[in-house]
Amino acid sequence: MKDITADMIKELRERTGVGMGKCKEALVLAEGDMEKAIDVLRKAGMAAGVKKEGRETKEGLILTGEDKHVLVMAEANTETDFVAQNDRFKHFLHDVVKQALETKPKTLADFIQQPYYKDKSITIDQYRNLVIQALGENIQLRRLEVVHKDPISSYGVYSHMGGKLVVMVEIHGAADQEGIAKEIAMHVAAENPEYLRPEEIPAHVRAREEEIARSQVQGKPENIVDKIVAGKIKAFEEQFSLIHQKYIKDTSVTVQQFLDICAKKVNKPLTIRCFWRWKIGQ
Repeated sequence: MKDITADMIKELRERTGVGMGKCKEALVLAEGDMEKAIDVLRKAGMAAGVKKEGRETKEGLILTGEDKHVLVMAEANTETDFVAQNDRFKHFLHDVVKQALETKPKTLADFIQQPYYKDKSITIDQYRNLVIQALGENIQLRRLEVVHKDPISSYGVYSHMGGKLVVMVEIHGAADQEGIAKEIAMHVAAENPEYLRPEEIPAHVRAREEEIARSQVQGKPENIVDKIVAGKIKAFEEQFSLIHQKYIKDTSVTVQQFLDICAKKVNKPLTIRCFWRWKIGQ
């Protein structure tokens, strides 16, 4: 069996809010498997909906940039926040975003092999290594997203915690509604939905939730169990699907209802096409 460490117990506690002793017991029963341990606690009714994100294990920054045609998101990681706040590191990340806007790479792997636009004798990856040598810490360009703008979509970007958490939302149906898109981006930052709509929830995730729900109501009549399970699945959908979450600035409406109200005001059909929520270390 995998050894149960103090760090594992601490991570499980941070993800579930359950006491250290119960977390250790769950990890022992799950033979050290973190996800199985979460299921053990949930089946025992000790942990409710658990987010995917656990401890933050990295530092760094997320930066965005845009022009008329594309929008870029880039994340670079450092070992310490001290280096993440260094001007040399920030300059490196700004250069990454600027070059990505110009070259529009399809993948991060392709991008790091491109010649650095300020010194074409080196690649972006070699430029990164020079920054590592200068700052004395390992620096990784972790992810890069290049979004090609739709002419009838609006894009809202919200940066929180000084670039530690960045959200981008695309609203389809109008090109002049960045304000609405940013309002929803702020909601996404706070409420952390995992899916846009219930239809996107994978079958294996639904099956897992149903199994956990049924284990919590054992011994009741089958018709009652089915109703309770259906209610728990609906609650799960409302918690983790963006369009069904209660809008954070007005909990009397859902995010979808808030968007519908906005659509009527501007007299345009608006829909949330997609969202990106990046957090350092996640």
